[in-house]
Amino acid sequence: MSLHELPVLPHVEREAFRDAMSRLGAAVNIITTDGPAGRAGFTASAVCSVTDAPPTLLVCLNRSASVWPVFRDNGYLCVNTLSADGADLSTLFGGKTSMHDRFAAARWQTLASGSPLLEGSLVSFDCQITQTLSVGTHDILVCEVLALVRSEHAQGLAWFDRGYHTFSRQDAR
Repeated sequence: MSLHELPVLPHVEREAFRDAMSRLGAAVNIITTDGPAGRAGFTASAVCSVTDAPPTLLVCLNRSASVWPVFRDNGYLCVNTLSADGADLSTLFGGKTSMHDRFAAARWQTLASGSPLLEGSLVSFDCQITQTLSVGTHDILVCEVLALVRSEHAQGLAWFDRGYHTFSRQDAR
């Protein structure tokens, strides 16, 4: 199919955009915080690196989410990238389950920020939120990495086409 045969939409509707974004696979993460505003966590795939000097990543969070003021007020978070066996935990943190029950379903530690670090994650990035940018319904949280922990898990969890999929680390060739 050539570019000339593809339909071009003059205005991108919300549902068309959401359907298109479902084709953009991403790692599944549980984002956590703990501090004066309380303990909270949610599931996110909208996470990516920004720069390595200083080590920085971004997390997108809907301002209408019940956890938004907790993250805003605490100013710290931990990005916990799930291993292949994390689908149930992802669903739990992505739903309406109480915070107590979410955190009771796994084992946690802390690093520099005091935010909960999920034991068994592929990698956990302990961060300070250094900037916030509002775009549409979401805030983009720019997060400087204070510490990290990596595991030797060989399989990760991805979200693609509105479902969970596993992927495996390949040895360099």
